[in-house]
Amino acid sequence: MNAVDRIAVCETPLDVAGEYAALQGSSGDGACALFVGSVRDFNAGRDVCGLALEHYPGMTEKSLQGIIVDARSRWPLGRVAIVHRVGPMQINDEIVFIGVTSPHRQAAFAACQYMMDRLKTEAPFWKRETVSDQSGNTSQRWIEARASDAEEMDKWSAG
Repeated sequence: MNAVDRIAVCETPLDVAGEYAALQGSSGDGACALFVGSVRDFNAGRDVCGLALEHYPGMTEKSLQGIIVDARSRWPLGRVAIVHRVGPMQINDEIVFIGVTSPHRQAAFAACQYMMDRLKTEAPFWKRETVSDQSGNTSQRWIEARASDAEEMDKWSAG
Protein backbone atom coordinates (compact mmCIF):
# COMPACT_ATOMS: atom_id res chain seq x y z
CA MET A 1 0.00 0.00 0.00
CA ASN A 2 1.19 3.46 -0.87
CA ALA A 3 2.07 5.63 2.15
CA VAL A 4 -0.67 8.10 1.21
CA ASP A 5 -3.40 5.48 0.80
CA ARG A 6 -5.92 4.78 3.53
CA ILE A 7 -8.03 1.65 3.53
CA ALA A 8 -10.32 0.92 6.44
CA VAL A 9 -13.25 -1.39 7.08
CA CYS A 10 -14.89 -0.48 10.36
CA GLU A 11 -17.99 -1.04 12.45
CA THR A 12 -18.05 2.49 13.82
CA PRO A 13 -19.68 5.57 12.24
CA LEU A 14 -17.58 7.26 9.56
CA ASP A 15 -15.86 10.55 10.37
CA VAL A 16 -16.37 12.27 7.01
CA ALA A 17 -14.87 15.60 8.13
CA GLY A 18 -11.83 13.82 9.57
CA GLU A 19 -11.33 11.76 6.41
CA TYR A 20 -11.52 14.91 4.28
CA ALA A 21 -9.04 16.71 6.54
CA ALA A 22 -6.63 13.77 6.29
CA LEU A 23 -6.85 13.84 2.49
CA GLN A 24 -6.00 17.51 2.39
CA GLY A 25 -2.87 16.94 4.49
CA SER A 26 0.16 18.44 2.83
CA SER A 27 -0.15 16.84 -0.60
CA GLY A 28 -0.29 20.14 -2.47
CA ASP A 29 -2.75 18.70 -4.98
CA GLY A 30 -5.20 21.20 -6.43
CA ALA A 31 -8.21 18.88 -6.56
CA CYS A 32 -10.01 16.69 -4.10
CA ALA A 33 -13.07 14.60 -5.08
CA LEU A 34 -15.22 12.80 -2.55
CA PHE A 35 -18.05 10.33 -2.59
CA VAL A 36 -20.04 9.50 0.51
CA GLY A 37 -22.75 6.85 0.33
CA SER A 38 -25.41 6.48 2.98
CA VAL A 39 -28.26 4.11 3.85
CA ARG A 40 -31.42 5.12 2.03
CA ASP A 41 -34.97 4.37 3.14
CA PHE A 42 -36.11 2.62 -0.03
CA ASN A 43 -34.80 -0.01 -2.39
CA ALA A 44 -36.33 -2.16 -5.11
CA GLY A 45 -39.88 -1.09 -4.32
CA ARG A 46 -39.71 -1.61 -0.57
CA ASP A 47 -39.37 0.61 2.47
CA VAL A 48 -36.02 -0.04 4.10
CA CYS A 49 -35.71 0.17 7.90
CA GLY A 50 -32.03 -0.74 8.22
CA LEU A 51 -29.05 -2.37 6.60
CA ALA A 52 -26.34 -4.75 7.75
CA LEU A 53 -23.12 -5.41 5.86
CA GLU A 54 -20.86 -8.38 6.31
CA HIS A 55 -17.42 -8.94 4.87
CA TYR A 56 -14.53 -11.36 4.96
CA PRO A 57 -11.65 -9.60 6.77
CA GLY A 58 -8.40 -9.64 4.85
CA MET A 59 -10.09 -10.44 1.54
CA THR A 60 -12.01 -7.18 1.59
CA GLU A 61 -9.01 -5.00 2.33
CA LYS A 62 -7.00 -6.76 -0.39
CA SER A 63 -9.79 -6.07 -2.88
CA LEU A 64 -9.90 -2.38 -1.90
CA GLN A 65 -6.13 -2.14 -2.24
CA GLY A 66 -6.35 -3.59 -5.77
CA ILE A 67 -8.94 -0.97 -6.69
CA ILE A 68 -6.61 1.81 -5.54
CA VAL A 69 -3.61 0.32 -7.36
CA ASP A 70 -5.61 0.15 -10.60
CA ALA A 71 -6.87 3.72 -10.16
CA ARG A 72 -3.31 4.91 -9.65
CA SER A 73 -2.29 3.25 -12.91
CA ARG A 74 -4.95 5.30 -14.76
CA TRP A 75 -4.67 8.76 -13.18
CA PRO A 76 -2.05 10.86 -11.36
CA LEU A 77 -3.33 10.65 -7.79
CA GLY A 78 -2.02 12.04 -4.54
CA ARG A 79 -3.80 10.82 -1.44
CA VAL A 80 -6.48 8.14 -1.69
CA ALA A 81 -8.91 6.87 0.93
CA ILE A 82 -11.52 4.14 0.91
CA VAL A 83 -13.32 3.72 4.21
CA HIS A 84 -16.22 1.26 4.35
CA ARG A 85 -18.52 0.51 7.21
CA VAL A 86 -19.82 -2.96 8.09
CA GLY A 87 -22.25 -4.22 10.70
CA PRO A 88 -25.75 -2.93 11.46
CA MET A 89 -26.67 0.56 10.25
CA GLN A 90 -29.65 2.88 10.39
CA ILE A 91 -31.20 5.05 7.68
CA ASN A 92 -28.89 7.98 6.75
CA ASP A 93 -25.81 6.35 8.30
CA GLU A 94 -22.80 6.75 6.05
CA ILE A 95 -21.67 3.44 4.52
CA VAL A 96 -18.71 4.40 2.37
CA PHE A 97 -16.25 7.24 1.94
CA ILE A 98 -14.06 7.48 -1.15
CA GLY A 99 -11.72 10.41 -1.51
CA VAL A 100 -8.91 11.20 -3.90
CA THR A 101 -6.60 14.12 -4.49
CA SER A 102 -4.93 14.92 -7.77
CA PRO A 103 -3.22 17.87 -9.41
CA HIS A 104 -6.34 18.38 -11.58
CA ARG A 105 -10.09 17.95 -11.09
CA GLN A 106 -10.74 15.73 -14.13
CA ALA A 107 -8.48 13.01 -12.75
CA ALA A 108 -9.91 13.35 -9.24
CA PHE A 109 -13.54 13.10 -10.45
CA ALA A 110 -12.81 10.17 -12.77
CA ALA A 111 -10.77 8.23 -10.22
CA CYS A 112 -13.41 8.70 -7.53
CA GLN A 113 -16.19 7.42 -9.82
CA TYR A 114 -14.03 4.56 -11.09
CA MET A 115 -13.22 3.40 -7.58
CA MET A 116 -16.88 3.52 -6.56
CA ASP A 117 -17.91 1.55 -9.66
CA ARG A 118 -15.23 -1.06 -8.93
CA LEU A 119 -16.24 -1.21 -5.29
CA LYS A 120 -19.91 -1.80 -6.19
CA THR A 121 -19.09 -4.63 -8.58
CA GLU A 122 -16.04 -6.32 -7.04
CA ALA A 123 -15.58 -5.66 -3.33
CA PRO A 124 -16.67 -8.62 -1.19
CA PHE A 125 -19.45 -7.12 0.92
CA TRP A 126 -22.74 -8.86 1.60
CA LYS A 127 -25.74 -6.63 2.27
CA ARG A 128 -28.88 -7.58 4.15
CA GLU A 129 -31.75 -5.12 4.34
CA THR A 130 -34.55 -4.97 6.86
CA VAL A 131 -37.68 -4.01 4.91
CA SER A 132 -41.27 -3.33 5.91
CA ASP A 133 -44.53 -3.89 4.09
CA GLN A 134 -47.65 -1.68 4.11
CA SER A 135 -48.85 -3.37 7.31
CA GLY A 136 -45.61 -2.51 9.10
CA ASN A 137 -44.39 -6.10 9.18
CA THR A 138 -40.64 -6.37 8.79
CA SER A 139 -38.49 -9.00 7.14
CA GLN A 140 -34.92 -9.30 5.96
CA ARG A 141 -33.54 -9.91 2.49
CA TRP A 142 -30.08 -10.25 0.96
CA ILE A 143 -29.28 -7.70 -1.73
CA GLU A 144 -28.09 -9.03 -5.07
CA ALA A 145 -25.70 -7.18 -7.37
CA ARG A 146 -27.55 -4.89 -9.78
CA ALA A 147 -27.15 -4.98 -13.55
CA SER A 148 -26.90 -1.18 -13.57
CA ASP A 149 -23.75 -1.35 -11.45
CA ALA A 150 -22.16 -3.78 -13.92
CA GLU A 151 -23.17 -1.51 -16.81
CA GLU A 152 -21.45 1.45 -15.14
CA MET A 153 -18.32 -0.64 -14.65
CA ASP A 154 -18.37 -1.77 -18.28
CA LYS A 155 -18.01 1.85 -19.38
CA TRP A 156 -14.48 1.92 -17.96
CA SER A 157 -13.33 -1.01 -20.09
CA ALA A 158 -14.92 0.42 -23.26
CA GLY A 159 -12.70 3.45 -23.37
